[in-house]
Amino acid sequence: CRLPGCECEWSGWIDVTYPDGSDRNSGDYETFENIGKKYPSWECAKAENISCRAEKFPSTSIADLGQKVECSVDVGLICNNKDQQIGGVIPMPVCLNYEINVCCTPNRPECLSPPSTTSTTTSTASPTTSSVSTP
Repeated sequence: CRLPGCECEWSGWIDVTYPDGSDRNSGDYETFENIGKKYPSWECAKAENISCRAEKFPSTSIADLGQKVECSVDVGLICNNKDQQIGGVIPMPVCLNYEINVCCTPNRPECLSPPSTTSTTTSTASPTTSSVSTP
């Protein structure tokens, strides 16, 4: 249960960096850190959902573009030129220009701490592997 006004809000499409096609150590970095540097007033307490797309191919899924791209609520989007292969939608091994749309919890004190009546327990089971050898 969320307090009113604490629902995640979509940012709209953000594009703060552009890949340098002549530098293998470059790429496209639509990270939360870079967005915060360009837009100091950007308030994203916690990214809850993210959508990423190539600026020139907005209706094509990233999987169909043939590029290796990280798109996560932990960092935003990272695309390294050095990770790309020749082929896909562009004939050169460089990142396309990407943009992200992030659903963020507002950066307000009442939204940052969970209600005291809620408790969450998470457990993770580890798979067990055993092998038996017969003489």
